[in-house]
Amino acid sequence: MAGAAQMQEEVREGPGAPVSDEKADVALLPVANQWLLAIGIMLATLLQILDTTIANVAIPHMQATLGATPDEISWVLTSYIVASAVAMPATGWLADKIGSRRLFIIAVASFILTSMLCGMAQDIEQMVLFRALQGVAGAFISPLSQAAMIDTSPPSRHTRMIALWGMGVMIGPILGPVVGGWLTENWNWRAVFYVNVPLGLIALAILLAGLPHRPAKSRKFDLFGFACVGIMLASFQLLLDRGNHVDWFDSAETWLYCGLAISTAWMAGVHFVTRRDALFDRQLFVDRSFLSANLLMFVMGMVMFAVMVLLPPMLQHLFGYDVIRTGVTLMPRGIGVLISMQVTSVALSRGVDPRKLVATGFLIVGYSCYIMTGWSLAVDQQQVIVAGLIQGLGMGLAFIPLNTMAFSTLAPRLRTEGASVFNLSRSMGSSVGISLAMTFLARNVQVNHSELSENITATTFGVVDLSQVDRYGDLGGGLMAMLDGEVNRQAAMIAYVDDFYVMALMSLVAAPLVFLAARPKRPTGA
Repeated sequence: MAGAAQMQEEVREGPGAPVSDEKADVALLPVANQWLLAIGIMLATLLQILDTTIANVAIPHMQATLGATPDEISWVLTSYIVASAVAMPATGWLADKIGSRRLFIIAVASFILTSMLCGMAQDIEQMVLFRALQGVAGAFISPLSQAAMIDTSPPSRHTRMIALWGMGVMIGPILGPVVGGWLTENWNWRAVFYVNVPLGLIALAILLAGLPHRPAKSRKFDLFGFACVGIMLASFQLLLDRGNHVDWFDSAETWLYCGLAISTAWMAGVHFVTRRDALFDRQLFVDRSFLSANLLMFVMGMVMFAVMVLLPPMLQHLFGYDVIRTGVTLMPRGIGVLISMQVTSVALSRGVDPRKLVATGFLIVGYSCYIMTGWSLAVDQQQVIVAGLIQGLGMGLAFIPLNTMAFSTLAPRLRTEGASVFNLSRSMGSSVGISLAMTFLARNVQVNHSELSENITATTFGVVDLSQVDRYGDLGGGLMAMLDGEVNRQAAMIAYVDDFYVMALMSLVAAPLVFLAARPKRPTGA
């Protein structure tokens, strides 16, 4: 008890970043009620993760109310993603400058306020501005929450805390479209944002009461490095989000984004190598386990979010599911995540090599995507549920050990900064995955439609002689419209299957890359 008290005193009054006594199995930042604090942290994290997908289903309703064009309304999603990506790299410096507790509380309070402003928006300009501000506030929540979950628990509980944090990150995108659709149908699209206010206030109250202080320290802000990273991330996100709208590299706009992203990435790389007090600590990028975990999290973000974005429109547009039935069908994926995360926590606590768990998880995800490549328009709900459950098991099996690998060899002082980079890898991976999946889908629908149409001729269609269809007047026109609609459905289904093939291949290729990382040490007391 005396040792714990002494450590707590060092945490509050020490001049620099405190160091935990891992042999004593004591938390870096001890708290009186760790589980209550964990609830507050997780609630804030879940709200932020939900808002990456919850607004998607409300976009058509927003467009009608705000009088926006399809191109303008897309900025409601783009502004949030770009602002979040640009702000996230500054998390480590801000946490050092004003203290991680203060930054976390400010971020949650700002997220609540900007959510309320989004619900009150009266035109598209206000909505885009408020969504950008919401993205900036939300950018700090994920890395700070992950670091807080680790710092407030002893080493023997790190795996359990990462598993708890991971549940929110994994389940949030699954629940987002379902919750957003239900709120939009039963109230209106503004409820999608207003729901953050009461839940956010509960999280804020818990954080104010229980979140411990970490000593702030003087650190010069790397303005040039931040500007380079910010421009690079903004250009890259705009390239991914706008590319499909402007027909990719047939547009000068795309080349502008591409040129800015490449040039600023090169400048940032040279800058970080040559400057001592750069935006990111160089020790992060010489840690083999951390780098390997970031690469794999990037791939996981691509696969996980691409599949989550593909399935709801497929079920609703091709199979005629309503929002509630879509949610029920996709929910087993979240159940699979919960089950495998518990299994993973037990396995890690017993000394199982986390690299093997991650590789197994990727293989299971790849297998589930392979199952989905056998789908057709005749697939039933049970088959979708089974594939989703298997996929959830694989995702949960890979996610927690990846976090363990990333932070197992990092010094405590690097956790917040490392968490911002790690979450940025996941965010960038998800953006790339979603963009590629939607681009492949759109292109393949056109190609498949053309190929299928070539096979429907007057001689191959045996019910009616298509060469004489004009004789039937409006009835003939209706027949041709029905044929074209069915060709579109079949073309879209084939395009979805092609995307699932790509996701399966990516998962299988990623599995052996896990062993590039060193095996993390077993936590003390586990």
